[in-house]
Amino acid sequence: MKQRTLGKTNVKVSEISMGCWQLGGTWGDPFDPLVAENTLKAATNQGINCFDTADVYIGGESERAIGRYMKKMDEKPFVITKIGRWLNPHTEEGYNDENLRQFVDQSRKNLQVEALDMVLLHCPPFEVYYMPEVFEILDKIKEEGKIKHYGVSVQKVEEGLKAIEYPGVEAVEIIFNMFRLRPAELFFKEAKKKNVGVIVRVPLASGLLTGKFNKHTTFTKDDHRQSNRQGEMFDRGETFSGVDYETGLRAVEELKKIFPDQSLPMVALRWILMFDAVSTIIPGASKPEHIMNNAMATNLPPLSIEQMEKVESIYQKYIKNQVHHRW
Repeated sequence: MKQRTLGKTNVKVSEISMGCWQLGGTWGDPFDPLVAENTLKAATNQGINCFDTADVYIGGESERAIGRYMKKMDEKPFVITKIGRWLNPHTEEGYNDENLRQFVDQSRKNLQVEALDMVLLHCPPFEVYYMPEVFEILDKIKEEGKIKHYGVSVQKVEEGLKAIEYPGVEAVEIIFNMFRLRPAELFFKEAKKKNVGVIVRVPLASGLLTGKFNKHTTFTKDDHRQSNRQGEMFDRGETFSGVDYETGLRAVEELKKIFPDQSLPMVALRWILMFDAVSTIIPGASKPEHIMNNAMATNLPPLSIEQMEKVESIYQKYIKNQVHHRW
């Protein structure tokens, strides 16, 4: 597994890391601690040394599973966790000293560590990016030794650009994939200029870019790919990258023609790695079998200029009008 530096943290992380939203079970399934441990172990065996989680994932079970797993390891992985989504209502007023400290302490307890490797604000309300006092609180918590690094997970490019104005922000987690090209226009350049790490989430557009879905594919009612297509539960951009499902299927068929003899999800991950501003990618994995294919993407040869141009042309034709200026 190849590694890249996570911005000014100077931490070396695997190019392909692991997103732990579904850890221990697929959408709607009950959490299985044995499946979770075996999935984490498979990731370690593939050279993955970075896990991305959040305090709300599976009600905290994702963090706790990682914490139990780390207790058995001599060489600890770098764990990114996100905080803030326990707030109800999820408003900017909740991003205060008391709440942020409570969230940090709970994550420290769940992960069984004295200091969290990296904390990200979990897609906070837009107003938070204009509240310097929030970032001053994180600076103070860092000074106290409870967190080692911090950053933000964002919905929109504009939020990422605003976040990196704060010197304490060391990484930004953002959606970027073949169906979400806008971050490459300006944000990547600015992040590189300020040596801010870029963590790519939703790299396979909620599974659309696996090429395994069709118009007859069904999802359970608890699966956000069924229940959040219009943003009913949270931001629509989190589901299929905001792309209309039927449109996405047509675009995927065009992508398959560019890469006829290759695994589309592996190619989709390798496509992201063509951008040197990217520090790591966090495809999700709910079971060990998912890990191998994700990890293999790091060893694929670079895409050609012609292939990169064809991917962009498909984006221009099918996707851009739906998503480009929204996120």
